[in-house]
Amino acid sequence: MAETLLVVLFLAPAFAAGVSRLLHRARVAEYATVIASFASLGASIALLFALRHGPIQYWRGYIIGDDLGAWVMLCVTLVYALSSIHAVGYMRLLQEEERLPQFYALFSGFALTMLAACVMNNVGVYWIAIELTTLISTFLVGFEREAESTEAAWKYIIVVSAGISLALLGTVLYYWGGTFVLGPTYKMTWSALQTAAPHVASPLLLLSFLLVLVGYGTKAGLVPMHTWLPDAHSESPAPVSAMLSGALLNTAMLGIVRFLGIMNATAIRSLSHAAVIGFGILSFVISVLFISRQTGVKRLMAYSSVEHIGVQALGFGFGGVLGTAGALYHMLNHSLNKSLMFFGAGNAMRRYETKEMGGIRQVLTAFPVTGCLWLAGAVAIAGAPPFALFLSEFTILRAGLAGRYRWVVFVFAVFLIVVFVSFLSHFRRMYFGRPAEGEVKRQPYGVWRAVPMWLAFVPLLILGLWWPEGLWHEFSKIAIQLGMSLR
Repeated sequence: MAETLLVVLFLAPAFAAGVSRLLHRARVAEYATVIASFASLGASIALLFALRHGPIQYWRGYIIGDDLGAWVMLCVTLVYALSSIHAVGYMRLLQEEERLPQFYALFSGFALTMLAACVMNNVGVYWIAIELTTLISTFLVGFEREAESTEAAWKYIIVVSAGISLALLGTVLYYWGGTFVLGPTYKMTWSALQTAAPHVASPLLLLSFLLVLVGYGTKAGLVPMHTWLPDAHSESPAPVSAMLSGALLNTAMLGIVRFLGIMNATAIRSLSHAAVIGFGILSFVISVLFISRQTGVKRLMAYSSVEHIGVQALGFGFGGVLGTAGALYHMLNHSLNKSLMFFGAGNAMRRYETKEMGGIRQVLTAFPVTGCLWLAGAVAIAGAPPFALFLSEFTILRAGLAGRYRWVVFVFAVFLIVVFVSFLSHFRRMYFGRPAEGEVKRQPYGVWRAVPMWLAFVPLLILGLWWPEGLWHEFSKIAIQLGMSLR
């Protein structure tokens, strides 16, 4: 059963990419992508149930299906499905009919590489999959062929590739450390490294972990390696921005968490957790300060992504069942919320023909329905109840209070207030500020651009009011598998 689901997960986006590229018809590419994305989403949901008896391996151990990877795949396919719907309405506005098949081929290929990274059991092959996500998504970042988007694409590939090179060096050092325990050659699986790690010299282990943390942290957007993220997220088409924020960042964080699981088997686990917490709180604080000073609507969303990847890092750094559960829940909630926010930002940019928040006014007049959804999303992304991010952030706060880093919790709580005030101040001006000239007219209702906002908002509200018991059991199981429950 699980093997069939994995085949569907990979074949669906591969089929959509092939159809889009070979048939080269815009409408066919659109519908093929939407169908494939929902097939992948259905398979990822079913896979979580299929893995209830434990991890499985295929293809001589190169492919692994485990709860952590399945959870990240759920987040990826969810954003893939929502973004594919929004892309139909959004990309048509660009009037690039001839290039749309190319866009959808890259779009599904991007989803495919992220899904592949989630099931790679060989540490080196996981690095290759992450690098492939960079190569494909670079063309999506620069798809609009404007000077700013082209510059963002170049900055993205240079900065991220430099960071990933450090992750490769850290991976090589991990392998070298393992040779002193497992012999000169061995299968470099996650479990093999976890077996060897307790017997490897602590300085070598710590150096290896810091390199992979910085390397994959660059891809995840942790400060100070985040410099590519504001440009890439803000200059990409809105559906691509949602994929970068809600899916790619989680895929990169997956690597950090797997390596953290390896370090949990060693005597220096506390140092590795302290490093993750350090990058997490730095990312959170710096991003909040930038949020308060932003003028571009999508750059505001981009720095919010840096903020929330920092929150995830804090959860995993605090560890324990509470910290791990809060971070995993935050993954899903952020994927939903940030998709909603980028969809709303894309709609506003096309309606007002500007990226600057100063040119966006009286949003509720232009978009009575989707404007309300976007405003509710802003309240949610700022961490306010009754939405899901409040629940996951509160869980992470509880995990921090239960550990040795209570001062981090205090800083976290203070800056949560700052981000709430800053974020909603920006939206107050966009919604209730006076337009520079003329009267704002109502924008025609676009179903393709409105439906995914509803599909993101409804579960965001439900998950804030109700934490399903089954998810708690799932998160507890992942915490035990990673050795987090010993924290």
